[in-house]
Amino acid sequence: MSLPNPFRLEASCTDTAARAGVVSTDHGDIPTPIFMPVGTQGALKAMSHRSLRELDVPIILANTYHLYLRPGVETLSAMGGLHRFSTWDRPILTDSGGFQVFSLRDLRTMSEEGVEFRSHIDGSKHLFTAENVVDTQRAIGSDIFMVLDECTSYPCEHEQARRSMDLTLRWAERSRVHHLKSPFHYGHRQFQFGIGQGSVYHDLRKSCMSSLVDIGFDGYAIGGLSVGEPAENMYDVVACSTEVMPAERARYLMGVGTPENILRCIGLGVDMFDCVMPTRNARNGTLFTTLGRVNIKNATWKQRDEPIDPNVGSDSSRNYSLAYLRHLFNAGEIFGLMLATEQNVALYRWLVRTAREKILDGTFRQWAAETIDQLNQPRT
Repeated sequence: MSLPNPFRLEASCTDTAARAGVVSTDHGDIPTPIFMPVGTQGALKAMSHRSLRELDVPIILANTYHLYLRPGVETLSAMGGLHRFSTWDRPILTDSGGFQVFSLRDLRTMSEEGVEFRSHIDGSKHLFTAENVVDTQRAIGSDIFMVLDECTSYPCEHEQARRSMDLTLRWAERSRVHHLKSPFHYGHRQFQFGIGQGSVYHDLRKSCMSSLVDIGFDGYAIGGLSVGEPAENMYDVVACSTEVMPAERARYLMGVGTPENILRCIGLGVDMFDCVMPTRNARNGTLFTTLGRVNIKNATWKQRDEPIDPNVGSDSSRNYSLAYLRHLFNAGEIFGLMLATEQNVALYRWLVRTAREKILDGTFRQWAAETIDQLNQPRT
C-alpha cells in the first residue's frame, strides 16, 4: 500500500529556510506553517469545536496513549473513529503515546518488543509495540499518525542517546512495515510520520533522520526536545535536523512551544508544530496577545476597558474587555477559562497564518524579528 506524498511546497524564503506549503488529507487541506492545538482526549480543554471552526483551525492533535486507555479501541471502533465520535470533521494528528509513556518513568519498562506500562488511571498493565500502536491509530482514524519512539531525558549521555536512537529506528522500521500492510478502517487515507531522536547530539540527530528517510515515511518529525534543554540547544538540533530532512516532505517539530520558539523554528524550515502551552497557560491566567503578554490575575487589569486583543480573528477577544476577563478569573467562572483559551489559540492561529503570508510575500524575516520582540514584552 503506497500513498502519494501529502505535502506540497509552495514557497521558500530567500533569506531564511522558512517555507509555505500544504498538507493534503481526505478531511481537508492544511496550509503550512501550522500550529496544531492539543486536544489530548479528543477535545481541547475549555474550548468547543465550534469555536475552533470559527477561528478556522484546520487540524487538531489528539493522543494515542490517552485514547487507548479511555474510551478504548473497542469504543472508538464501534463509534466509527474519532472524527465521527467527536463530530470533528477536519484533519486529526495523533502522537504515538511514546512521550506520555516516557513521562511514566516509574510505571514503565522498555524492551526490544516495546514498552510495558501501568495505566495512570487504574494501574492496569499494558504493552505498546511498534505494531499495535499502528493498530490503535487505525482505530482512532487519525489522518496523520506517529511511530512509537523512545524519548530521552535531558541531560543524557551520548551512549545512552545512541542506544535509545537505535531502538527508535528499529521500532520505526517495524512500524512502517506494519503500516504498509494493514488496511485503513474508515475509508480515508492515513499518513505515517517518522520521529527523529538523538538528544542534543548533532551526529546522532543527522544519522537518525537519514535512516528514517531511507525507511521512507510520508513526513518527518523532530522529537525529544522541549524536555529541559536550553533554547539555543533546541534551535541547533532543529537546524541540523532540517539539513537532512527531505525538502519535499512535511517537517514537524513536536511539543514546541512559545510564539518565539515557533517563529524561530519556522525560520529554520519547520512546517508543523503542537504544544499544550497556549491552552495550559490560558487556564492559569497567562495570555498571549499581539500587544504583549498578560497575567490577567494582576490588579493592573481591574478597570481596563479595552479588548482582550483587537487584532486576532476571535470575536470574543475583540468584544470582551480585560477587566471583565479578570473578574471572571477572580470569581472562578468557567467562562473565564473559555475566553482565555480562545484568545491564546486565536493568537497562535494568527501567528502561523501571518507567518505564511509573510513567507509568500517575501517579508518573513523582518516581520518575525519585530513580532518576537513585541510578543515577548509585558503588555502595558
